[in-house]
Amino acid sequence: MAVNVYASATEDGSPDDAVEQVNSAAGTIDCPDVGSELTEVPEGAREGVDKELAALDQQIAEAYQRLQNSVQAQQRDSGFADNAIMNPLKEKRAATIERIAIAVGRVGDRPEGLDSLAGCELRPAENQNTGQDDGQNGGDQDGAGGQNGGDENQAGQGDQQGGQGQQGNGGQAGNGPVAADYADIGSVQPNAGNGGGQNGSTGSFSTDCGVNAGGLFNSDNVIVAPGVSNGAHHFHDYVGNQGNNAFAGDEDLAAADTSCENQGDRSSYFWPVIRLQNGTAEQDANSPGGGIEGNAGEIVTPKEVTMTFVGSPRGEVVEMPRLLRIITGDAKAFVNGPANANASWSCTGFEDRQLKDKYPLCPSGSDVVRTFEFQSCWDGRNIDSANHRTHVAFAAADGSCPAGFKAIPQLVQRIVYDVDAPSLQDGGRTTPLFAVDSFPEQLHKPVTDHGDFINVFDEDLMRAMVDCINDGRECDAADLGGDQGGGDDQGDGGDQGGDQGGDAGQGDDQEQGEGQDGGQNQDEGQDQEKPGNNQGDGDDQGQDQDENTAEPTETAQAPGDTDDQADQGDDKEPQVLGSVKATQRGNAADTDAGDKDADDAGDGGEAAATPEQTPAGNVPSAAGQPGAQGSESATGSLAETGSQLWPAMIGGVAVLAGVVLLRRVRRGNC
Repeated sequence: MAVNVYASATEDGSPDDAVEQVNSAAGTIDCPDVGSELTEVPEGAREGVDKELAALDQQIAEAYQRLQNSVQAQQRDSGFADNAIMNPLKEKRAATIERIAIAVGRVGDRPEGLDSLAGCELRPAENQNTGQDDGQNGGDQDGAGGQNGGDENQAGQGDQQGGQGQQGNGGQAGNGPVAADYADIGSVQPNAGNGGGQNGSTGSFSTDCGVNAGGLFNSDNVIVAPGVSNGAHHFHDYVGNQGNNAFAGDEDLAAADTSCENQGDRSSYFWPVIRLQNGTAEQDANSPGGGIEGNAGEIVTPKEVTMTFVGSPRGEVVEMPRLLRIITGDAKAFVNGPANANASWSCTGFEDRQLKDKYPLCPSGSDVVRTFEFQSCWDGRNIDSANHRTHVAFAAADGSCPAGFKAIPQLVQRIVYDVDAPSLQDGGRTTPLFAVDSFPEQLHKPVTDHGDFINVFDEDLMRAMVDCINDGRECDAADLGGDQGGGDDQGDGGDQGGDQGGDAGQGDDQEQGEGQDGGQNQDEGQDQEKPGNNQGDGDDQGQDQDENTAEPTETAQAPGDTDDQADQGDDKEPQVLGSVKATQRGNAADTDAGDKDADDAGDGGEAAATPEQTPAGNVPSAAGQPGAQGSESATGSLAETGSQLWPAMIGGVAVLAGVVLLRRVRRGNC
C-alpha cells in the first residue's frame, strides 16, 4: 500500500503554509471475475451458482469497506491490510468457489482451475491534483488504457492550487470519481463509425418507455443475481417493465405493467443511475447499494431516453426470442479490463466524438449523452447463458455474425442528461462531479457503465418490428398499437378473413381492407372502433390478429337494433400482454363491449369460439350485466341450440293465432 503526501504552498511559497494531505484509502481491491469464467453451467446448477457468485460480490464489497474504514490502522501497520482484510477475503472466496465447483459437479463435469481465482490484490490509490491535469484531456478517448491508473497518477502531482486538493480516490463517498475520469469533448477527435451497409436491413423501430420520472429504482439484478437482494450493489433506473426486481420470474415480468407507450412492449430496460456528488442524501443514503457502498449524491432523472432497434448491414434480421436477456458493457471493467466495456459518452452537438473511458465535459448549452449498442447476434437456441454473454455476440466489422449465430434487431439506447460540466479545479465544490453508480471497488469509472435488456415484447409486435426493419421502413411502436386500418367495418358480424376470435358473421361487416396491413392487422394495443355502426378503423384486409384480447363469440346485430348505442366509444379492448396462442386460450377479462352487445342475438351468424375461450355468457354485456349476451348457444351443440329454439317457435305460433282471432272478432263487430 502506498501512502502519498501532497504539499501545496501559497502564492509566496512559504513552507509554513504547506498543507499535508494523506491518502484516505489504499485504492481498490482487484479480484478475478469468477462468473466470466463459467461459460458452461448445467441448468440444474444455475440457481445455486448464481447465489454463490452474488456471495463473492458481497465479500468484495465488505472487504473494500473495511479497507476504507481502516486507514489509520494501515498507516500504523504495513501488514494490516494483508493480514486483516486480504487474507480473510481469500479464504472466504476459496470456500465459495469450492461450493460452486461442487454444485456444478453434482449435475455435470466439475470445472477445473477455479481455485486459482480465490486470491485478490490491492490496487494502489489514484492520487492526483485537482487542477487541469493532462489526464483529463482525452488522451485515452478511444477506450484503450483508460482503466490504467499509472498514467493518471503522473498528472501534475505537487501542482495543487490553493491547497484544495482532491484526496485519495475522490468523490463524495471517497471512492471516485476523480478529475482524470473526465475529458473535454472538444479535445476528442471525431471517431464515430458510419453505420450499416447498403444491402442490409436498413429500417428502424423505436419504442418510447419514458425516462423513469416516477423513480423506479432498486439495487437488484435479476439477470446476474436472480433471487438475491442488492445483487448489483448499485442503483438501477428502470423503464418499460414495472415489475423487475431480484425475485421476478418470467410470469411476473409477463404480467407486469409497462411504462412503454405501446402496451405490447413490456420489455425491461435498466442501467446504473447517474448521480451528482452534491451532498444530497437520497432514499438509499443509508442502504446497501446506496450510500453504504459508496453510491452517494443526487440521482439525476434523464432528460430524454430513446430506444431504437436497427437492422444488420449484411441482410435480414430474425425475431428475438421471448425473454431473451442481454447485458452490454461490463460493470467490473475497471479491474477486469476493457475487453467487454461498451458504453459510449458524448455531448449533444458532438456525437461524432465518442468516449469509452471518460465522462465528457460538455460546453454550455450541450447535454451529456450516454449510448449503449447491444449485441446483435444470437445463437439461435438460448435466451441466457451461464456468464450471460456467450448466447449473444457482437457482429464483426463487416456486419457478419459468428458461425451458427443469427442477426437480430440491435437495440441502441441513447440517454440524455441535463448536467453541467463539473468544476475539476476545486474537486466539484462549485459545480458537482457526476458519475454512474458502480460496485464499490470499481470507483465509479465510466468504463464500468453497462445496460441490461429483457425482451418481453408481444410476439406480434416483435414480428412487426422485424418486418419494419427488413422492409427498410422507419416505424414507431406507438403507431402500431390498436386497430389502425382504413377499412369500413360496416355491420355487426365478424371480421371476414379470419379474425382470431372466430368472427364469420352475417350482414355487412366486410372489413373491405382498403388500408395498409396487407392481410394481417396486428392489434397489439387497443381495438378502437368507431361508434354507432361499428365501422372499424383497422386495416383489416385478410387476417385480423387481435393480439392482446380473446374475443368471445360475437353475434350479428338484427337490423334496426336501437340498443347498439352501447357500442359507441366503448370498443376499446383491454391492453393485455399475449400472443396469438394466448388469445386463443381466452381470458375472462378480455371483453370487447363494442362487438358483443346484449341484443346482438338476432342474426346468430358467428362461428363458434375455440373450446378454451371464455363462454359468452360469462362476459359482461354492454349494460354490465352478466349472461345477457344471447350468444351462449354458439358454444353448445346443435341439439342444444334446437331445444332452445322450440319454445320460441311455439310462442311465435301462439302470437300469430291471437292476431288472426283478434282480426276476426273486429270484423264481426263491424
